[in-house]
Amino acid sequence: MYAIIETGGKQYRVQEGDVLFIEKLDVADGESVTFDRVLAVSNGDGFVTGAPMVSGASVTAKVEKHGKGQKLTIFKYKPKKNYHKKQGHRQPYTKVTIEKIQA
Repeated sequence: MYAIIETGGKQYRVQEGDVLFIEKLDVADGESVTFDRVLAVSNGDGFVTGAPMVSGASVTAKVEKHGKGQKLTIFKYKPKKNYHKKQGHRQPYTKVTIEKIQA
């Protein structure tokens, strides 16, 4: 059984036991979070899609930890104009483990 959920402006295909790195959520470590924006659910019988969401479906996950991703370096440069700008960015994330899919 798997489901397609939407969180943080992105879509993920999840199964029970999966570990995801998603956009940062305001939930403490060790707590549970419920994703109710379920776009589709597949079980042994068939595949159900929503219009746009599947009614009554939800996915429960446990928050493992929060962190920051690897550093990205942004470098802007214009030749012969003495212009260069170096900038770095680390995207925050939340690591979650999928516990249960209810459909």
